Amino acid sequence: MDFLDQVYLDNTIRSYCIAGGIILLMLILKRYFSRYIAAVVYRLFHRLWKNVEKKSFTDLVVEPLEWFLFILLAVFTIDKLNFPAAWQYKIYGHAIDDIFTRLGIGLIIISFTRFLLRIIDFIALVLGQKAAITPDKSDDQLIIFFRDFLKVVVGIIGLLMLIKACLNQPVGNLLTSISIVGAAVALAAKESLENLIASFIIFFDKPFTAGDTVKVNNVTGTVEKIGLRSTRIRTADKTLVTVPNKQMVDSLVDNWSMRTYRRAEIKLELSPETTAATAQQCITEIKKLLETKTQLTSYNVHLTEISKAGITIVAEYFAVPIALEEFISIKETVNFAVKDILEQNKITMSSSNIFDSLVNKQSLPE
Repeated sequence: MDFLDQVYLDNTIRSYCIAGGIILLMLILKRYFSRYIAAVVYRLFHRLWKNVEKKSFTDLVVEPLEWFLFILLAVFTIDKLNFPAAWQYKIYGHAIDDIFTRLGIGLIIISFTRFLLRIIDFIALVLGQKAAITPDKSDDQLIIFFRDFLKVVVGIIGLLMLIKACLNQPVGNLLTSISIVGAAVALAAKESLENLIASFIIFFDKPFTAGDTVKVNNVTGTVEKIGLRSTRIRTADKTLVTVPNKQMVDSLVDNWSMRTYRRAEIKLELSPETTAATAQQCITEIKKLLETKTQLTSYNVHLTEISKAGITIVAEYFAVPIALEEFISIKETVNFAVKDILEQNKITMSSSNIFDSLVNKQSLPE
Protein backbone atom coordinates (compact mmCIF):
# COMPACT_ATOMS: atom_id res chain seq x y z
CA MET A 1 0.00 0.00 0.00
CA ASP A 2 3.00 2.31 0.42
CA PHE A 3 3.33 2.39 -3.35
CA LEU A 4 -0.16 3.88 -3.74
CA ASP A 5 0.70 6.62 -1.28
CA GLN A 6 3.73 7.83 -3.22
CA VAL A 7 3.31 11.38 -4.55
CA TYR A 8 4.02 12.38 -8.13
CA LEU A 9 3.26 15.86 -9.39
CA ASP A 10 1.49 16.76 -6.11
CA ASN A 11 -0.91 13.81 -6.28
CA THR A 12 -0.70 10.29 -4.93
CA ILE A 13 -0.73 7.28 -7.21
CA ARG A 14 -3.98 6.29 -5.49
CA SER A 15 -5.57 9.57 -6.63
CA TYR A 16 -4.41 8.96 -10.20
CA CYS A 17 -5.78 5.41 -10.13
CA ILE A 18 -9.13 6.51 -8.73
CA ALA A 19 -9.47 9.32 -11.29
CA GLY A 20 -8.35 7.08 -14.16
CA GLY A 21 -10.66 4.29 -13.01
CA ILE A 22 -13.65 6.61 -12.85
CA ILE A 23 -12.91 8.00 -16.33
CA LEU A 24 -12.33 4.50 -17.77
CA LEU A 25 -15.48 3.16 -16.13
CA MET A 26 -17.49 6.07 -17.50
CA LEU A 27 -15.99 5.52 -20.94
CA ILE A 28 -17.20 1.92 -20.84
CA LEU A 29 -20.60 2.59 -19.29
CA LYS A 30 -21.40 5.94 -20.92
CA ARG A 31 -23.71 4.35 -23.48
CA TYR A 32 -25.67 2.51 -20.81
CA PHE A 33 -26.03 5.63 -18.64
CA SER A 34 -27.04 7.76 -21.64
CA ARG A 35 -29.61 5.18 -22.78
CA TYR A 36 -31.11 5.09 -19.28
CA ILE A 37 -31.36 8.89 -19.10
CA ALA A 38 -32.69 8.96 -22.67
CA ALA A 39 -35.37 6.43 -21.69
CA VAL A 40 -36.47 8.69 -18.81
CA VAL A 41 -36.59 11.74 -21.09
CA TYR A 42 -38.39 9.66 -23.73
CA ARG A 43 -41.22 8.92 -21.29
CA LEU A 44 -41.73 12.67 -20.81
CA PHE A 45 -41.90 13.24 -24.55
CA HIS A 46 -44.13 10.21 -25.01
CA ARG A 47 -46.71 11.69 -22.66
CA LEU A 48 -46.90 14.80 -24.80
CA TRP A 49 -46.70 13.08 -28.19
CA LYS A 50 -48.05 9.55 -28.38
CA ASN A 51 -46.59 8.91 -31.83
CA VAL A 52 -42.99 9.41 -30.70
CA GLU A 53 -40.77 6.55 -31.89
CA LYS A 54 -38.19 5.42 -29.34
CA LYS A 55 -35.68 4.41 -32.03
CA SER A 56 -35.78 7.86 -33.64
CA PHE A 57 -35.27 9.47 -30.25
CA THR A 58 -32.34 7.27 -29.25
CA ASP A 59 -30.66 7.57 -32.67
CA LEU A 60 -30.64 11.36 -32.40
CA VAL A 61 -30.06 11.92 -28.68
CA VAL A 62 -28.03 9.04 -27.24
CA GLU A 63 -24.71 9.74 -28.99
CA PRO A 64 -24.38 13.47 -28.02
CA LEU A 65 -25.81 12.72 -24.57
CA GLU A 66 -23.23 10.05 -23.81
CA TRP A 67 -20.34 12.30 -24.80
CA PHE A 68 -21.78 15.15 -22.72
CA LEU A 69 -21.97 12.87 -19.66
CA PHE A 70 -18.48 11.52 -20.26
CA ILE A 71 -16.93 14.98 -20.70
CA LEU A 72 -18.83 16.33 -17.67
CA LEU A 73 -17.66 13.52 -15.39
CA ALA A 74 -14.11 13.55 -16.77
CA VAL A 75 -13.74 17.30 -16.20
CA PHE A 76 -15.11 17.09 -12.66
CA THR A 77 -12.88 14.11 -11.87
CA ILE A 78 -9.70 15.75 -13.18
CA ASP A 79 -10.63 18.93 -11.31
CA LYS A 80 -10.39 17.01 -8.01
CA LEU A 81 -6.69 16.38 -8.62
CA ASN A 82 -4.13 18.92 -7.43
CA PHE A 83 -2.55 20.90 -10.21
CA PRO A 84 1.23 20.27 -10.17
CA ALA A 85 3.21 23.18 -8.72
CA ALA A 86 5.95 22.43 -11.25
CA TRP A 87 3.57 23.44 -14.00
CA GLN A 88 2.68 26.75 -12.40
CA TYR A 89 3.77 29.17 -15.05
CA LYS A 90 1.96 31.67 -17.26
CA ILE A 91 1.36 32.05 -20.99
CA TYR A 92 0.63 35.64 -21.99
CA GLY A 93 -0.28 36.43 -18.39
CA HIS A 94 -2.61 33.45 -17.93
CA ALA A 95 -1.79 30.61 -15.57
CA ILE A 96 -1.70 27.10 -17.00
CA ASP A 97 -4.18 25.76 -14.42
CA ASP A 98 -6.61 28.54 -15.31
CA ILE A 99 -6.26 27.71 -19.01
CA PHE A 100 -7.02 24.03 -18.37
CA THR A 101 -10.04 24.97 -16.20
CA ARG A 102 -11.49 27.17 -18.93
CA LEU A 103 -10.77 24.52 -21.53
CA GLY A 104 -12.72 21.96 -19.51
CA ILE A 105 -15.68 24.30 -19.11
CA GLY A 106 -15.54 25.03 -22.83
CA LEU A 107 -15.74 21.31 -23.64
CA ILE A 108 -18.77 20.98 -21.37
CA ILE A 109 -20.50 23.92 -23.08
CA ILE A 110 -19.74 22.55 -26.56
CA SER A 111 -21.02 19.06 -25.74
CA PHE A 112 -24.16 20.40 -24.04
CA THR A 113 -24.88 22.73 -26.97
CA ARG A 114 -24.54 19.79 -29.35
CA PHE A 115 -26.98 17.83 -27.19
CA LEU A 116 -29.52 20.68 -27.31
CA LEU A 117 -29.21 20.87 -31.11
CA ARG A 118 -30.07 17.17 -31.33
CA ILE A 119 -33.08 17.74 -29.06
CA ILE A 120 -34.27 20.45 -31.46
CA ASP A 121 -33.82 18.04 -34.38
CA PHE A 122 -35.89 15.42 -32.57
CA ILE A 123 -38.72 17.84 -31.70
CA ALA A 124 -38.76 19.00 -35.32
CA LEU A 125 -38.88 15.37 -36.45
CA VAL A 126 -41.88 14.62 -34.23
CA LEU A 127 -43.73 17.77 -35.26
CA GLY A 128 -42.89 17.02 -38.89
CA GLN A 129 -44.49 13.58 -38.60
CA LYS A 130 -47.65 15.13 -37.18
CA ALA A 131 -47.67 17.85 -39.84
CA ALA A 132 -47.29 15.26 -42.62
CA ILE A 133 -50.71 13.87 -41.70
CA THR A 134 -52.46 17.18 -42.39
CA PRO A 135 -53.27 18.15 -46.01
CA ASP A 136 -51.77 21.63 -45.54
CA LYS A 137 -48.10 21.58 -46.55
CA SER A 138 -47.24 25.03 -45.19
CA ASP A 139 -46.77 23.72 -41.65
CA ASP A 140 -44.16 21.22 -42.90
CA GLN A 141 -41.93 23.97 -44.20
CA LEU A 142 -42.67 26.15 -41.17
CA ILE A 143 -41.28 23.45 -38.89
CA ILE A 144 -38.08 23.21 -40.95
CA PHE A 145 -37.72 27.00 -40.90
CA PHE A 146 -38.08 27.34 -37.13
CA ARG A 147 -35.86 24.30 -36.59
CA ASP A 148 -33.04 26.02 -38.46
CA PHE A 149 -33.82 29.33 -36.74
CA LEU A 150 -33.74 27.83 -33.22
CA LYS A 151 -30.51 25.99 -34.00
CA VAL A 152 -28.93 29.29 -35.01
CA VAL A 153 -30.15 30.93 -31.78
CA VAL A 154 -28.88 28.05 -29.61
CA GLY A 155 -25.57 28.12 -31.48
CA ILE A 156 -25.17 31.85 -30.85
CA ILE A 157 -26.01 31.47 -27.15
CA GLY A 158 -23.54 28.59 -26.88
CA LEU A 159 -20.87 30.70 -28.57
CA LEU A 160 -21.49 33.59 -26.15
CA MET A 161 -21.25 31.23 -23.18
CA LEU A 162 -18.07 29.76 -24.63
CA ILE A 163 -16.51 33.21 -25.01
CA LYS A 164 -17.57 34.16 -21.48
CA ALA A 165 -16.21 30.95 -19.94
CA CYS A 166 -13.02 30.58 -21.95
CA LEU A 167 -12.02 34.22 -22.48
CA ASN A 168 -13.55 35.59 -19.26
CA GLN A 169 -15.20 38.45 -21.11
CA PRO A 170 -18.32 40.18 -19.69
CA VAL A 171 -21.35 39.20 -21.75
CA GLY A 172 -22.83 42.72 -21.51
CA ASN A 173 -19.77 44.36 -23.02
CA LEU A 174 -19.58 41.54 -25.53
CA LEU A 175 -23.20 42.07 -26.59
CA THR A 176 -22.55 45.79 -26.95
CA SER A 177 -19.54 45.07 -29.15
CA ILE A 178 -21.51 42.52 -31.12
CA SER A 179 -24.37 45.00 -31.66
CA ILE A 180 -21.95 47.59 -33.01
CA VAL A 181 -20.23 45.06 -35.21
CA GLY A 182 -23.65 43.64 -36.14
CA ALA A 183 -24.84 47.06 -37.29
CA ALA A 184 -21.77 47.39 -39.49
CA VAL A 185 -22.22 43.88 -40.82
CA ALA A 186 -25.93 44.53 -41.43
CA LEU A 187 -25.05 47.53 -43.59
CA ALA A 188 -22.45 45.51 -45.45
CA ALA A 189 -24.76 42.50 -45.80
CA LYS A 190 -27.90 44.45 -46.61
CA GLU A 191 -29.15 41.95 -49.17
CA SER A 192 -28.73 38.99 -46.82
CA LEU A 193 -30.70 40.83 -44.13
CA GLU A 194 -33.43 41.66 -46.64
CA ASN A 195 -33.60 38.01 -47.65
CA LEU A 196 -33.94 37.00 -43.98
CA ILE A 197 -36.81 39.44 -43.45
CA ALA A 198 -38.40 38.25 -46.69
CA SER A 199 -38.30 34.67 -45.42
CA PHE A 200 -40.47 35.68 -42.43
CA ILE A 201 -42.87 37.45 -44.81
CA ILE A 202 -43.16 34.28 -46.90
CA PHE A 203 -43.86 32.07 -43.91
CA PHE A 204 -46.49 34.31 -42.34
CA ASP A 205 -48.13 35.67 -45.51
CA LYS A 206 -47.94 32.24 -47.23
CA PRO A 207 -48.07 33.26 -50.93
CA PHE A 208 -46.72 29.76 -51.58
CA THR A 209 -45.52 26.77 -49.60
CA ALA A 210 -43.22 23.82 -50.14
CA GLY A 211 -44.69 21.52 -52.78
CA ASP A 212 -46.44 24.29 -54.73
CA THR A 213 -45.78 24.79 -58.44
CA VAL A 214 -44.92 28.44 -59.02
CA LYS A 215 -43.72 30.71 -61.79
CA VAL A 216 -41.50 33.62 -60.81
CA ASN A 217 -39.84 35.71 -63.51
CA ASN A 218 -38.60 33.12 -66.02
CA VAL A 219 -38.43 30.22 -63.55
CA THR A 220 -41.20 27.63 -63.33
CA GLY A 221 -41.08 24.60 -61.05
CA THR A 222 -41.95 23.02 -57.73
CA VAL A 223 -40.87 24.67 -54.47
CA GLU A 224 -38.66 22.19 -52.60
CA LYS A 225 -37.44 24.30 -49.67
CA ILE A 226 -37.88 27.79 -48.26
CA GLY A 227 -34.73 28.69 -46.35
CA LEU A 228 -33.59 31.67 -44.32
CA ARG A 229 -31.94 33.24 -47.36
CA SER A 230 -33.38 31.68 -50.50
CA THR A 231 -36.08 29.48 -51.99
CA ARG A 232 -35.14 26.37 -53.96
CA ILE A 233 -37.27 25.49 -57.00
CA ARG A 234 -37.05 22.21 -58.93
CA THR A 235 -37.79 22.94 -62.60
CA ALA A 236 -39.32 20.64 -65.21
CA ASP A 237 -35.77 19.93 -66.46
CA LYS A 238 -35.00 18.59 -62.93
CA THR A 239 -32.53 21.41 -62.29
CA LEU A 240 -32.48 23.12 -58.89
CA VAL A 241 -32.81 26.90 -59.09
CA THR A 242 -32.03 29.02 -56.03
CA VAL A 243 -34.00 32.27 -55.92
CA PRO A 244 -33.32 34.90 -53.19
CA ASN A 245 -36.29 35.35 -50.87
CA LYS A 246 -36.33 39.10 -51.49
CA GLN A 247 -36.89 38.42 -55.17
CA MET A 248 -39.68 35.96 -54.32
CA VAL A 249 -41.41 38.70 -52.31
CA ASP A 250 -40.82 41.63 -54.66
CA SER A 251 -41.52 39.78 -57.92
CA LEU A 252 -44.84 38.69 -59.39
CA VAL A 253 -45.29 35.08 -58.28
CA ASP A 254 -47.84 32.95 -60.13
CA ASN A 255 -48.83 30.07 -57.86
CA TRP A 256 -50.15 27.41 -60.21
CA SER A 257 -51.12 25.13 -57.33
CA MET A 258 -53.66 27.70 -56.09
CA ARG A 259 -55.61 27.79 -59.34
CA THR A 260 -59.28 26.80 -59.13
CA TYR A 261 -59.26 25.21 -62.60
CA ARG A 262 -57.07 24.49 -65.62
CA ARG A 263 -57.79 26.23 -68.92
CA ALA A 264 -57.14 25.23 -72.51
CA GLU A 265 -57.93 26.89 -75.81
CA ILE A 266 -58.17 25.72 -79.39
CA LYS A 267 -58.05 28.37 -82.12
CA LEU A 268 -59.23 27.22 -85.55
CA GLU A 269 -58.56 29.53 -88.50
CA LEU A 270 -60.67 28.09 -91.31
CA SER A 271 -60.30 28.91 -94.96
CA PRO A 272 -62.51 31.63 -96.58
CA GLU A 273 -64.26 28.93 -98.66
CA THR A 274 -65.82 27.43 -95.52
CA THR A 275 -69.59 27.90 -95.64
CA ALA A 276 -71.65 29.17 -92.70
CA ALA A 277 -73.48 25.84 -92.46
CA THR A 278 -70.21 23.93 -92.31
CA ALA A 279 -68.83 26.27 -89.66
CA GLN A 280 -72.04 25.91 -87.62
CA GLN A 281 -71.83 22.11 -87.95
CA CYS A 282 -68.21 22.21 -86.75
CA ILE A 283 -69.14 24.30 -83.68
CA THR A 284 -72.01 21.96 -82.79
CA GLU A 285 -69.84 18.84 -83.01
CA ILE A 286 -67.08 20.41 -80.91
CA LYS A 287 -69.64 21.30 -78.22
CA LYS A 288 -70.93 17.71 -78.20
CA LEU A 289 -67.36 16.50 -77.91
CA LEU A 290 -66.63 18.70 -74.87
CA GLU A 291 -69.90 17.65 -73.21
CA THR A 292 -68.66 14.05 -73.09
CA LYS A 293 -65.59 14.99 -71.02
CA THR A 294 -66.58 14.57 -67.39
CA GLN A 295 -63.38 16.25 -66.14
CA LEU A 296 -64.42 19.57 -67.69
CA THR A 297 -66.38 22.07 -65.62
CA SER A 298 -67.41 24.43 -68.45
CA TYR A 299 -66.66 25.31 -72.06
CA ASN A 300 -67.31 27.95 -74.73
CA VAL A 301 -67.20 27.49 -78.51
CA HIS A 302 -67.84 30.54 -80.68
CA LEU A 303 -67.15 31.97 -84.11
CA THR A 304 -65.13 35.00 -83.07
CA GLU A 305 -63.91 36.57 -86.30
CA ILE A 306 -64.64 36.79 -90.02
CA SER A 307 -62.03 38.32 -92.32
CA LYS A 308 -60.65 37.96 -95.79
CA ALA A 309 -58.09 35.54 -94.33
CA GLY A 310 -60.87 33.19 -93.24
CA ILE A 311 -63.13 32.28 -90.32
CA THR A 312 -61.86 31.99 -86.75
CA ILE A 313 -63.47 29.59 -84.28
CA VAL A 314 -62.25 29.58 -80.65
CA ALA A 315 -63.00 26.67 -78.31
CA GLU A 316 -62.23 27.35 -74.65
CA TYR A 317 -62.71 24.75 -71.92
CA PHE A 318 -61.94 24.46 -68.21
CA ALA A 319 -61.09 21.46 -66.04
CA VAL A 320 -60.87 20.89 -62.31
CA PRO A 321 -57.33 21.39 -60.89
CA ILE A 322 -56.13 17.90 -61.78
CA ALA A 323 -52.53 16.80 -62.23
CA LEU A 324 -50.70 18.39 -65.14
CA GLU A 325 -50.02 15.03 -66.82
CA GLU A 326 -53.72 14.13 -66.74
CA PHE A 327 -54.69 17.52 -68.14
CA ILE A 328 -52.19 17.17 -70.98
CA SER A 329 -53.74 13.78 -71.79
CA ILE A 330 -57.22 15.37 -71.94
CA LYS A 331 -55.93 18.11 -74.24
CA GLU A 332 -54.38 15.53 -76.54
CA THR A 333 -57.65 13.56 -76.73
CA VAL A 334 -59.65 16.72 -77.48
CA ASN A 335 -57.16 17.85 -80.14
CA PHE A 336 -57.32 14.54 -81.95
CA ALA A 337 -61.12 14.57 -81.83
CA VAL A 338 -61.28 18.15 -83.19
CA LYS A 339 -58.88 17.16 -85.96
CA ASP A 340 -61.19 14.26 -86.82
CA ILE A 341 -64.20 16.63 -86.95
CA LEU A 342 -62.37 18.88 -89.41
CA GLU A 343 -61.48 15.92 -91.60
CA GLN A 344 -65.02 14.50 -91.58
CA ASN A 345 -66.47 17.85 -92.59
CA LYS A 346 -63.68 18.37 -95.16
CA ILE A 347 -62.73 21.69 -93.61
CA THR A 348 -59.36 23.16 -94.52
CA MET A 349 -57.35 25.67 -92.53
CA SER A 350 -56.57 29.08 -93.97
CA SER A 351 -52.84 28.64 -93.45
CA SER A 352 -52.89 25.39 -95.46
CA ASN A 353 -54.39 27.20 -98.49
CA ILE A 354 -51.71 29.84 -98.34
CA PHE A 355 -49.06 27.18 -98.06
CA ASP A 356 -50.57 25.27 -101.00
CA SER A 357 -50.61 28.40 -103.15
CA LEU A 358 -46.98 29.08 -102.33
CA VAL A 359 -46.07 25.53 -103.25
CA ASN A 360 -47.98 25.79 -106.55
CA LYS A 361 -46.23 29.05 -107.40
CA GLN A 362 -42.82 27.54 -106.70
CA SER A 363 -43.65 24.49 -108.84
CA LEU A 364 -44.58 26.53 -111.95
CA PRO A 365 -41.90 26.43 -114.73
CA GLU A 366 -40.09 29.65 -115.38
